[in-house]
Amino acid sequence: QIHLIQSGGGSVQAGASLTLACVASIHLSSHVTGWFRQAPGEKRECVATMSASGLTTRYSDSVKGRFTISRDRDNANTLYLQMNSLTPEDTPLYYCAIVRALSPDNFYITEGSYAYWGQGTQVTVSS
Repeated sequence: QIHLIQSGGGSVQAGASLTLACVASIHLSSHVTGWFRQAPGEKRECVATMSASGLTTRYSDSVKGRFTISRDRDNANTLYLQMNSLTPEDTPLYYCAIVRALSPDNFYITEGSYAYWGQGTQVTVSS
């Protein structure tokens, strides 16, 4: 059974930074990884995704240049989302997600492409 445990959310002022972590029960070197966020009443939006090789990343336009997805190089079982210059629009619930990769450089931006999900963590940004 694969488990993803998230940590690192919280409440901050606009302009601040936060780092979300997602610890997996497996090594992530064979998996595509992603971070999603979901506001109440809305669909989950992929904000960042990374290929199994770690060489390919994609970001949504809303976070490009401010957020960075990365993976622990030593153990390769922890996924991170570094979030800088936060705004109130970055407030929704955040989820990490993984799926076994079909090739080293695949990445996915759709919710249905992922097989395993973290429990979600709340980020609240006040102006």
